[in-house]
Amino acid sequence: MQVGMTVNGEAHEADAEPRTLLVHHIREAVGLTGTNIGCDTSSCGACTIHIDGEPVKSCTMLAVQANGADITTIEGMAADDGTLHPMQQAFMENHGLQCGYCTPGMVMAATSLLQENPSPTEAEVRQGLEGNLCRCTGYHNIVKAVLAAAEGE
Repeated sequence: MQVGMTVNGEAHEADAEPRTLLVHHIREAVGLTGTNIGCDTSSCGACTIHIDGEPVKSCTMLAVQANGADITTIEGMAADDGTLHPMQQAFMENHGLQCGYCTPGMVMAATSLLQENPSPTEAEVRQGLEGNLCRCTGYHNIVKAVLAAAEGE
């Protein structure tokens, strides 16, 4: 099937088998590999992207279901001049990553969290990110990064 979508502000059209997961389509047909494949069961959140402004685990959706959608991946978060998004900057400054595998999905989920709740408490950040797993950090610095981004630090 022919699938068309806007990814990070650019129109993309490609053939996709009806069974192709959106995460695979983004990585293979669109060529953006920042969205990671973690579990293919929606448990880890490594594949989190924004579809029409909402966070979505892209392993839970078929590419054909995203036909006509406006998608933002981690590659689309930084400004055109390379300036990091405030959430990316906060993750870097607060050591909110170790191996980095979960980081793209965490950044995408955290950005959505702050859009819904610009001044969350620590407990609200932990609850808001519970659908994204990190096997390295213990979450302390991830939470610290999200709170710093919320405060504009």
